[in-house]
Amino acid sequence: MKAYVFPGQGAQFTGMGKDLYENSTLAKELFEKANEILGFRITDIMFEGTAEELKETKVTQPAVFLHSVILAKTLADFKPEMVAGHSLGEFSALVANGALSFEDGLKLVSQRALAMQKACEIKPSTMAAVLGLADNIVEEVCASIDGIVVAANYNCPGQLVISGETSAVEKACEAMKAAGAKRALLLPVGGAFHSPMMEPAREELAAAIEATTFSTPICPVYQNVTASAVSDPNEIKKNLIIQLTAPVKWTQSVRQMIADGATLFTEVGPGKVLAGLIGKIDREAATANA
Repeated sequence: MKAYVFPGQGAQFTGMGKDLYENSTLAKELFEKANEILGFRITDIMFEGTAEELKETKVTQPAVFLHSVILAKTLADFKPEMVAGHSLGEFSALVANGALSFEDGLKLVSQRALAMQKACEIKPSTMAAVLGLADNIVEEVCASIDGIVVAANYNCPGQLVISGETSAVEKACEAMKAAGAKRALLLPVGGAFHSPMMEPAREELAAAIEATTFSTPICPVYQNVTASAVSDPNEIKKNLIIQLTAPVKWTQSVRQMIADGATLFTEVGPGKVLAGLIGKIDREAATANA
């Protein structure tokens, strides 16, 4: 079975999508439509902007989404049998499998980015990568720390990202090293994504998601929150709302997709991060990049 996976924030690079824009009439139309919807020329920042400009959450999230979705729409043999996306990538996956329209997907991603930006400004918060520790040890260390710090991204065995209040994350990093982690390092992110710190953003996004029409998709989406196949539009909505404050169960999603018959994972979008993670989750898994 063909599985298509879509990357999240952090996969962006200067010049992303430029070749698509220049070589495909459909891609050009969609990029121009995106400029109109967003009210600014995101294509200028994607094609010519600096890494610093691209790093702004309100730019990054729509940029990665657009690159992924437009690439999927221009692929000649795009017939997904299952899809999944890492964090933001879940929105790309939902447009790719027909649950969301291109326009609605972009509007939600833009609202999500702005809501997350606002939530980040309320209280100092951050994320950190923890390498070389078992998932349960990371969870136990987080639970032992005063303040808010939780496991946020289960990326692959031995690579977890934790998220929360800056002071709690810093304390957790020291405790992780003491518990035997190879590395525990703060990440250059704007705030504590996929943690309780995102509650104000979740409330704001919930209203926007509720007001958006979701259709029955052409194939199941393996959602970050459940790590299982979902096709019911109401369930998809519910999980998408929870996603902002809940962990990204990427390892669990990939394992479930393999158990359900995935034979080839194709990463659609900027970078090759997910293909790399899938190879670490299951060495036998076949991966490709669109």
